[in-house]
Amino acid sequence: MSCADEYAPQLRARGYRMTSQRLAILHVLHHNGGHLSPVEVYEQARTELPSLTETTVYRTLEFLAGNGLVRPALTGSGHLVYEIARHEHHHLVCRNCGNEMEVEHELLKSMYETLEVESGYKLTDSHLTFFGLCPNCQKGD
Repeated sequence: MSCADEYAPQLRARGYRMTSQRLAILHVLHHNGGHLSPVEVYEQARTELPSLTETTVYRTLEFLAGNGLVRPALTGSGHLVYEIARHEHHHLVCRNCGNEMEVEHELLKSMYETLEVESGYKLTDSHLTFFGLCPNCQKGD
């Protein structure tokens, strides 16, 4: 299945079309499988679409995040990176070495439910990044 086949129906269901810019950016994120900065997305996507501008990448990433196709996350240095929104998860990031690991949403599900009950908000998006020191950095490795 191509990226267009996978993501175009999701955009159409929201009343949007799949543009060449959106497709190139989704293609890069989909096939990378990890987190990329907007600059990294731009550098990789412009090989597929040379007319792409860095400004368009930033705007498109915001659009795709707002429509639930990609997820933003913070790195240990506080920079924004993006990944395809495959499954709900969160991140633990080491402030010292930058190592990161995923935390399944199920571990925090009760916290989200309590937050909704206590605040009256209905949470529509869920992503948290926790910062700390990984086991190796705690040992001084």
